[in-house]
Amino acid sequence: MEGNEKTRFYFGVNPVAEKLRSSPKEVFEVMMIRSGQPRAALRAIHDEARRQGIPIRYVEPGVLDRLADGGKHQGVVAKVASYAYRSFSDLLQDLSSTPGHDMVLLLDGLTDPRNFGALLRTAEAVGVRHVVIPKDRSVGVTPAVVKTSAGAVHHLRIYRVSNLRQAILSLKQGGYWVVGLDAEAQEDLYERIYPEKLLVVLGAEGSGIRPLIRQECDFLVSIPMRGKIASLNVAVAGGVFLYELLRQERQL
Repeated sequence: MEGNEKTRFYFGVNPVAEKLRSSPKEVFEVMMIRSGQPRAALRAIHDEARRQGIPIRYVEPGVLDRLADGGKHQGVVAKVASYAYRSFSDLLQDLSSTPGHDMVLLLDGLTDPRNFGALLRTAEAVGVRHVVIPKDRSVGVTPAVVKTSAGAVHHLRIYRVSNLRQAILSLKQGGYWVVGLDAEAQEDLYERIYPEKLLVVLGAEGSGIRPLIRQECDFLVSIPMRGKIASLNVAVAGGVFLYELLRQERQL
């Protein structure tokens, strides 16, 4: 259940626990199923919410089922403030003030919340801090995305922009190189040494990077395949690429 423009309902142990740890002031209420012997994870959420002075309400299982829209709530749902996206001007300021965290991940029109959430989880794991998405024709930070990311979304900075192409051009003027992951590209992603100031572009499920965005990439690379099914979904492909970048960084 989406809530309204100002609130959302996060469900599941990891998303709720991470929200309580990272942004407790944005949690308005925690709803739980009353149980004589709650699991340790639920007990920890209960204790943290109480410590933070956040109201706790015990409800019937059907209430959580409805709020989670059929998702696996694991016995807990939190009413939280809607996600506060950052702007492109925020990105430029953040990049100038956080040296050593130069990589930017740009997602061109992802619409599947599971792929988006999985990519956010991987991005956070490899140390990416900045993720750019378009305002239109793209999934945003929904409760399902938060759930799939296992709470990683709370440790990332996500920027929504009106014009992806203009954002790319501005970053290129600031010294960024732009690499796109494209299944049809001739260059193997393992054959290139990547610069530190890198903008990584991943395209939508099925259609890939749009031509307008592809033409702004300095180079395009692909993942080598040996199997008969010559494609990976964007979350898996993005994970392969991001871990190759991490491997190269560790060798410096």
